[in-house]
Amino acid sequence: MPKDGSATRDSILDATQALVLERGFAGMTLDDVVKQVGITKGAFFYHFKSKNDLGKALMKRFSELDARSYDESCARAEKLSRDPLQQLLIFIGLFEEMFEELTEPYPGCLLASYLYELQQFDSATKKMITEAFTRWRTLLKGKLDAAVKQHRPKTRIDTASLADMFTVVLEGAFITAKAVDDPKVIVQQLRHFKNYIELLFAD
Repeated sequence: MPKDGSATRDSILDATQALVLERGFAGMTLDDVVKQVGITKGAFFYHFKSKNDLGKALMKRFSELDARSYDESCARAEKLSRDPLQQLLIFIGLFEEMFEELTEPYPGCLLASYLYELQQFDSATKKMITEAFTRWRTLLKGKLDAAVKQHRPKTRIDTASLADMFTVVLEGAFITAKAVDDPKVIVQQLRHFKNYIELLFAD
């Protein structure tokens, strides 16, 4: 076990993420975090200067893990096919696979939770959120642009807007799954999106 305090820091971030997804950032207190982790306030302030500092660190970690997940899924899709359209379909399929084993609704996306409470955060944290959404758009738009060059779509499309649709579907599915208490909604909506892409480029 590491003795540099990284385990405690990770535990604080894990507890904070769960609390934010459950109550929102404004509804979560440092006392809640300290109690959840089982540490003193002194131990907390050893790792984070304030609640805002904690919120920024949590978003930084989430953004990095999110980027890694997208990059790994993209790399796997590219390994399985040279066709950009098939790569995109595989990419969506990998996300389907990721959520197929859920037995209860997914707790939600930290980025969306922060967006609901933007007034709570400083410009640096807001910039991380914008960069995350822009990264998704750029990655998927690149695949769609390449697909359009090889496969004529049945209608004219705005590839940037269509790229955003993946995020819209996924975030909306998280909300709907929680609202109707049905974890299968996420996979169902991803399949609808994948079917739409297939039909859009069908020969």
